[in-house]
Amino acid sequence: MSIERVRSYLKLWGRDQDIIELENSTATVLEAAASLGCIPARIAKSIALSHGEAVVVVVIAGDMKLDNRKYKDRFGVKARMLSPEEALRRTGHAIGGVCPFGLPEGVAVYLDSSLKRFDRVFPACGSGNSAIGLTLEELNEYSRNQAWVDVCKPIAGTGE
Repeated sequence: MSIERVRSYLKLWGRDQDIIELENSTATVLEAAASLGCIPARIAKSIALSHGEAVVVVVIAGDMKLDNRKYKDRFGVKARMLSPEEALRRTGHAIGGVCPFGLPEGVAVYLDSSLKRFDRVFPACGSGNSAIGLTLEELNEYSRNQAWVDVCKPIAGTGE
């Protein structure tokens, strides 16, 4: 099970017991925010993308979406999200639980600068009803972030 792989991974930092498992779904930003009692922007959503044979996971603030032009300018390829089947096969996590932890070798993680507005954010932990509260420094370390990037724009109507 994906959450068990994440639990084992976070044990490297002594944070395995800090995973929050909820009765309610956290599979969408709005569900996660309601379940965790925070604003949607603090949900650190992970987007799994294909770079040909490679996979990239970009973690962005919950009130943002990928900006295709910025993404192509940064990575040199068009953003192509993995299908639900590809996400499970290539990241080990199902949609709704994709996270930057416990990923297969070779999956690169990037953190978007949209997260820098917050001192604490909530990424998923491998299931559609889990999360963990982390500081940006912890997220940076635990995700083995390759680089901070600026590849997003606000979702219309979020007030940003």
